[in-house]
Amino acid sequence: MNRIKKGDQVIVTAGKDKGKQGEVVRVVGDKVVVSNINIVKRHTKPNPQANQPGGVIEREAPIHASNVMLFNPASGKGERVGTKVLEDGRRLRVFRSSGEAI
Repeated sequence: MNRIKKGDQVIVTAGKDKGKQGEVVRVVGDKVVVSNINIVKRHTKPNPQANQPGGVIEREAPIHASNVMLFNPASGKGERVGTKVLEDGRRLRVFRSSGEAI
């Protein structure tokens, strides 16, 4: 079970954007793409078939999932994530510090 999923609010714990927070846009293997985090400049050629102009484009690059933590709005900090198995067999993500469901 993945600890971080699309739509989660996360805080960056390492790298050039340490301390910033944002929403997970997508999960790519063991990496995540977070909105307005890890912005890189990409030089692209124009592609008339895709109606895409050329130039320098800024976009989010993936960041490793170990460098982000799930943001807990109750405490205002990043928290570790654990799992709890319910009686019917479903798995539930919980914050390790408080045990409350995400």
